Amino acid sequence: MAAEALTSEFDPLVELYGMWTTELAEHYLPIPNAPLVGKYECLDGYLIMSPREGSRNSYAAVVLGALLLEPARVAGCRAYSALNVQFEMDRWIEPDLAVLKAPVKGLTWVPVDQVLMPVELVSKSSRRRDRIDKPALCAEVGVPYFMRVEIDEYSAHVELLKLDGDRYVLHAQALSGQLFETDLPFPLSFDPVVMLES
Repeated sequence: MAAEALTSEFDPLVELYGMWTTELAEHYLPIPNAPLVGKYECLDGYLIMSPREGSRNSYAAVVLGALLLEPARVAGCRAYSALNVQFEMDRWIEPDLAVLKAPVKGLTWVPVDQVLMPVELVSKSSRRRDRIDKPALCAEVGVPYFMRVEIDEYSAHVELLKLDGDRYVLHAQALSGQLFETDLPFPLSFDPVVMLES
């Protein structure tokens, strides 16, 4: 009896474990038949996949993006929805929103030195990454600002962090019912309550 030949399909999640780069991402992502994934990020070659959050974060991102659009443009910057911010070939994040120092005109991989302010809407599935890891990565390479938003059923909390040396310090914050105000990196004034889907 002849032995059956072993056959196996190429599985990029297994075969490329720890070796992911932007080039491989362009070739293999999104992965067919993989669990539903909203974000693909990478840290030192290790792919990090997370689902999109529910409607709360999605609605808040649309509202906040609209609030950022004109003030950013007047300051000579541009506000974008989710895009790929590249630190190295094997290291990138996908903030929920990002304000860039200038228009990038069609780039898939935005160099981190073009980023003025990433905006993260903290997700249950990536809470530590959104609150600790991503700000640390951005501070390490000198991204001037980082905005963090947390939404629950009844409230919204916005924090604007400003780079001070090699770490971020709180520059402005507000809860729903309060006024979030800042002149940096450009003038903004709004009540975070507008981000709640009511």
